[in-house]
Amino acid sequence: MMKKYIIIGGVAGGATAAARLRRLDENAEIILIERGSYISFANCGLPYYIGNVIQDRERLLVQTKEKFHRRFRIDVRTESEVISVDTTNKVVTVRSENQVYEESYDALLLSPGAQPVRPPIPGIDNERIRTLRNVPDADVLRKWTDQYAGKGHAAVIGGGFIGVEMAENLQQRGINVTLIEGAPYILAPFDTDMVNIAEREIVQHKVQLILGNGVQSFEPLPSQVRVHLANGAKIDADFVVLSIGVRPDTAFLKQSGIALTERGYIMVNEKMQTSIPDVYAVGDAVQITHSINGEKTAIALAGPANHQGRIAANNIAGHSERYEGVLGTSIMKVFDLTAAATGENERTLKQRGAAYHVAKVYPDSHAGYYPGAVKMALKIIFDNQGRVLGAQIAGYEGVDKRIDVLASMIRHGHTVHDLAELELAYAPPYSSAKDPVNMAGYMAENILDGLTEPVSYDEMMDMIAKGAILLDVRTPDECAAGNLPHSLNIPLEVLRDHLEELDISVPIVTYCQIGQRGYFAERLLRQHGYTVKNLLGGYMAAKDQQFSIQEEILDDTCHACGNTEEKPEKYAMDKKVLTFDVTGLSCPGPLMKLRENMETVPIGTIAKFTASDPGFYNDSQAWCERTGHVLLQRERQKGLVSVWIQKKGSLISVAPRASAAVKVPDDKTIIVFSGDLDKVLAAFVIANGALAMGKKVTMFFTFWGLNALRRPEKVSVKKSLIEKMFGWMMPRGSRRLTLSHMNMMGLGTQFMRQIMRDKNIQSLESLIQSAQAGGVHMIACQMSMDVMGIRQEELLDGVDVGGVATFLGAAENGNMSLFI
Repeated sequence: MMKKYIIIGGVAGGATAAARLRRLDENAEIILIERGSYISFANCGLPYYIGNVIQDRERLLVQTKEKFHRRFRIDVRTESEVISVDTTNKVVTVRSENQVYEESYDALLLSPGAQPVRPPIPGIDNERIRTLRNVPDADVLRKWTDQYAGKGHAAVIGGGFIGVEMAENLQQRGINVTLIEGAPYILAPFDTDMVNIAEREIVQHKVQLILGNGVQSFEPLPSQVRVHLANGAKIDADFVVLSIGVRPDTAFLKQSGIALTERGYIMVNEKMQTSIPDVYAVGDAVQITHSINGEKTAIALAGPANHQGRIAANNIAGHSERYEGVLGTSIMKVFDLTAAATGENERTLKQRGAAYHVAKVYPDSHAGYYPGAVKMALKIIFDNQGRVLGAQIAGYEGVDKRIDVLASMIRHGHTVHDLAELELAYAPPYSSAKDPVNMAGYMAENILDGLTEPVSYDEMMDMIAKGAILLDVRTPDECAAGNLPHSLNIPLEVLRDHLEELDISVPIVTYCQIGQRGYFAERLLRQHGYTVKNLLGGYMAAKDQQFSIQEEILDDTCHACGNTEEKPEKYAMDKKVLTFDVTGLSCPGPLMKLRENMETVPIGTIAKFTASDPGFYNDSQAWCERTGHVLLQRERQKGLVSVWIQKKGSLISVAPRASAAVKVPDDKTIIVFSGDLDKVLAAFVIANGALAMGKKVTMFFTFWGLNALRRPEKVSVKKSLIEKMFGWMMPRGSRRLTLSHMNMMGLGTQFMRQIMRDKNIQSLESLIQSAQAGGVHMIACQMSMDVMGIRQEELLDGVDVGGVATFLGAAENGNMSLFI
């Protein structure tokens, strides 16, 4: 006997099920009833059609009514709406343009989808406010976008996937966009530390992002609509796009006897079967099981809808198959960034009170030595047994393949040990020998094995409040370019020589740029008896966590030249610009290359540096402000940072000086007599300032000032008893200098250094290193060294030994001598 199947709703789930049923049963009568004009269209492509990325409207139509009928002999009835279902008599009532009629069935498949939420906000029925669900909606929004391209203002309400995609595409058409989200964050599947990366990308592309501020009402204006926010702010827009969520389109089923949830979702079993045996349901309107935690959920994604349609068709046709649940694997484009997530996130795990661990790495998208490598943030969540529960990635290249690998591993219940052992394809243009997925697995194994104890940014702040030491193990250059408040900088390379400066009774949190050197320091200190934890993801993760919309907007101003960030076409097209590729290098690599190359280029030259380290955007500005070079422009594009810098000397904005007939002495000389921290600090501030102004500087260290030049580590040299006593009583190196006043048994000195760190003021050690790198001539007084029993081996590298004559010779070429 020929079976009769009715399918309500097309697009992903319904159209897939219809085609599958025909392939399984050639003789069945199959009717597909669709309320709209199109049975299958690329609803995920609608924002890109509005943004003119997809220019041909016809490409959105996956299947037409006529083509579908010719290929599958399926009776397709568009612009027809099922208004009720009688499951007792197996009859549906259909309303079309000309009539209302009944249609019987042997099996019924429901794929009604979900409709955009339109809450009862005053003024929401304004004709300038639109949702996006189907092709007609897209046609209206495309018309408005064409009308206001390059001159209009649009407000997008809701920071979900559709809202973010609409904000991007409208902005790309030259429309000023305000994206408004009532929650404190956008993109709910992502944790705060990861979603901040996407929010920064949005703000950097000139979208006004408003968070934690819901819409109170809409007010009609003569040619616009005014959006009133909860905090009293007003946004005037030419049109508004509503994307504040969806709800199941199941009102027609309320009297059918089919079990629905309180929110109207259709309840189904593992065969996609409803509470009525011959009725099945798929897609955005069904409640399904999360494959990780077993809880009931609803996820509106095209991939699961297609899969469900296939399984439901199999079961209707007698081929038994189970739906194993959903992970919610998703990926999206956020301007140049790609963001992807799968499985559970920290937010949901905390709500359930579940125990879990987090590993977070910042690997390159492919081998760093191959051009174009860019950083990605990769986070995995796993339980005490190592089972992977979820993953999130944000980056500019290679995100898609990593999230697919992780989703596959999670789907089949694999552990972090499996991630570490995965054999993945490798060639320099595509990956590294240790793939980012492997790296996450390695870190997770270390956590489970007790080799490292990472802490989140919030946990770190709690530890600091309780008195923990925050130890920055990066280089002084990195630290000077940006650091976390309250941190003590001891580079990893010299950490073993400075252990005595760390109180073994006080907990320590280590951090570096991305976490790796922090881990090395953690292992080193632990084996010396210290209680240590490592900041997860290092400085980059902390900066992501500290993201502030207002600070990001202000940061678009170049402090060196006062310009806001624009495409520097006038420099990019100048053939005289020297270009340097420093991509693939992690901090401090780009900064070191910047300094190294700027030393070699002629004065007045414009040099362009391109880096893949996102921190280079701010580091380059800090470096220019510190060295006196001119930062002309900065640009961020597809994960790469480009900066245009002019070497100090002959500046574009300053006319060259007339050459002097007689050379006037212009050098600076400083006698450093004091060994007090504040006075030595002042000496080096002046010295570095003079360097920045292009002056030659000589510093003459005598008596107590010599202590600032001593090596911090103990040096084994032969001395007399008196000389040894001098050495024991005097501070060894700049880190042990104390204040001249208000020292308070060392507390004042600690407070001074703390305030300097909090205010991002260079430490004395960093100033000494900058002075040496800049060419300051440091002279240690031979007579003072003899009196105090100090040997040259005990002094820093690069310090010369001389007498009064040496200093006086330098002073004769100067116009200023200071005694400090």
